[in-house]
Amino acid sequence: MPSSTLIWLLAGSGLCLLELFLPSAFVAFMMGISAFVVALVSQFGLSLWLQVAIWLLLSTILIVLSRRYLQPRRRKSKIQDAIVAETLTEIPAGKTGRVLYEGNSWRAKCDDDKLDIAPHERVYVVRREGTTLIVMPENLLHSDEV
Repeated sequence: MPSSTLIWLLAGSGLCLLELFLPSAFVAFMMGISAFVVALVSQFGLSLWLQVAIWLLLSTILIVLSRRYLQPRRRKSKIQDAIVAETLTEIPAGKTGRVLYEGNSWRAKCDDDKLDIAPHERVYVVRREGTTLIVMPENLLHSDEV
């Protein structure tokens, strides 16, 4: 019967190779690195259940750290200018609708989740989140200035 060190080395190699062929956002790679560490630790004669526990704990820690430090952070895109658009459909409170912005139809949501916006109303584009524009009604923004 092969030693647990050899099994951990084979598992680590397999997981690292798996990452090459089926990218998993470093999950398989981090699990493979953890298996290599456990292969080193297994030479101290630890029981199998303790080796598995160390592997699970180390894998979890490495995956969390890789997501925090290695993967790019997604930022909400900010639109620099105060840009006017027009609603094509109603934008119900907390839901999405459509607006005409720069000649194209965009998915849009009101910045205030409790506010409905009627169709064919002028709105200001406050920011963009992915492919959804976040808008505020023009009349609401102008009523604050009075």
